Amino acid sequence: MPKAVRQDGRRARSPVKLLAFLSLIFAGAMFGFFFAWVCSTMWGLDAAEPNVAIVAMQAMNASVRNWLLAPAFFGTPVLLAFTALLALKDGQRLATVCFTLAGLLYVLGVMLPTMAVNVPLNESLALVETPLDPTGALETWRNYSSEWQFWNTVRAVVAGFVLALVGWGLSGSRLG
Repeated sequence: MPKAVRQDGRRARSPVKLLAFLSLIFAGAMFGFFFAWVCSTMWGLDAAEPNVAIVAMQAMNASVRNWLLAPAFFGTPVLLAFTALLALKDGQRLATVCFTLAGLLYVLGVMLPTMAVNVPLNESLALVETPLDPTGALETWRNYSSEWQFWNTVRAVVAGFVLALVGWGLSGSRLG
């Protein structure tokens, strides 16, 4: 389907292109968020004294539910779905497939583990009263950190694939 041409001879901008770039920004933000936890935050907490790590993680978990992260976390799959729909309407087959797969992958590999594993772990850790005796603190932190990090790594890897799909959808279509 040819692009519409305005009266001044320039091509009209497509709303799908704007949504595709917003999808790229949101997917990139979420990948970066999870990746930073993988390669710095949790390693730093693991190196700290366990009572300190517990208190620090409790504080971070309390602050992460905020007005800035919520739109990116919950809005990414919505944005991907709208982008896929507009790409379909625009006849962009590759973009439609990429944005659809990215949205499904995000829901299954980012949102589902977050809600099923990481949030419940965070809620359990929030109930821990510190300071604990050194052995209890070490055991509490190790049990929490190992499972939390495994599932966060899953989220980071999946978010990376989501970002790659969005990039592929942009670069392999008439959107880019």
